[in-house]
Amino acid sequence: MVHAIRIVQADNELWQQYDDLATRSYGHPVGDISRLRPHADIRVAVRDGRVIAGGLGLLAPQHFGGAPVPSALLSAGCVAPEERGAHLSVDMLTHRLRHLRDQGAVISTMWTTSGRYVRRLGWEAPTPVFAWSITAEDLKNAFTRTALPIEHGRTQEADNLQRDLAQQWNGLVLRPDWWPAWTEGKHALTTYRFGPPQSPTGLLAFAMKRSERHGMTLTVHDFWAVDEETVRAMMTFLGDHHTRAPVIHFRRSALPPYPALLHNLHRYRPTAEAWHPWMLRILDLQEAVRLRGWPTSLSTTVPVTVEGEEAGSWQEYLLDVHDGTAQINRAHTAGEVRLTRRQWPSGTPAATRRQPQHAS
Repeated sequence: MVHAIRIVQADNELWQQYDDLATRSYGHPVGDISRLRPHADIRVAVRDGRVIAGGLGLLAPQHFGGAPVPSALLSAGCVAPEERGAHLSVDMLTHRLRHLRDQGAVISTMWTTSGRYVRRLGWEAPTPVFAWSITAEDLKNAFTRTALPIEHGRTQEADNLQRDLAQQWNGLVLRPDWWPAWTEGKHALTTYRFGPPQSPTGLLAFAMKRSERHGMTLTVHDFWAVDEETVRAMMTFLGDHHTRAPVIHFRRSALPPYPALLHNLHRYRPTAEAWHPWMLRILDLQEAVRLRGWPTSLSTTVPVTVEGEEAGSWQEYLLDVHDGTAQINRAHTAGEVRLTRRQWPSGTPAATRRQPQHAS
């Protein structure tokens, strides 16, 4: 006899079962289940008192067009190996999103190894995702030292710098107050500030761990700079680690915001590694378009045809932008602009400018 499955919010006992299940499903402990517990909405599937699936959900804005758009960030989803194949993950995603939508989320995002699967459920990868690696010697030889002060540690001024710069890119999370402590604890990050102490112009955070043979592996997680001079100072600083870390790894989304690397490709040999894609899904198209930022100088009305979540389906809309506000409504005429699912998640034909940073 097969008993009914209930999907509920986890209490202390069910949370512990979910934590144990995630360890068994992933093959290693998932530390975020403990670290994010005070901030996350945790939903689990239960049958006969036993947790057979679970996942975290976070409500946090993502920047689009310079404005924060309420977003559901999904993380640490798992289904017991013996329960896979019965589409339980679909029910779990639906249930997890329902509660975050009730709290105002109009888009949803995740990193996943199951890109093909979640694409069938409405998510799309709007931008390529790569991690880059460059030898420390190449950085040392390519960038000249500057006189910018360098200070160890994170400050409120540095966090404010990160927030200000993040608004310039589509998809980046408006980090809650608890975010820096979470990431630093999770990855054992070392943070440095560049520029005047009270008004830093650069923020650099990286993790170091001992290599299997000798030396260290250095991975950059945060690289934020106001101008080209700060970029040079930060690159030089990373190159100075050449005696211990022969290669500098830039984690996905951690490349500098200025094309300093592209302008000097003849001096070094960067390598790219493909990574799990950033997947995005619009939960409420009208609200997502209304809430994102729009240029105050733009006034236009454009018929738009948007690819639907089901393969081969298309829907007509009328996009009206006026004085920094916009709305989009269903229409019955063919659009002058045709957007595929890969193009429309950001709510505008403009390409996403930088890969996002968020819970994964």
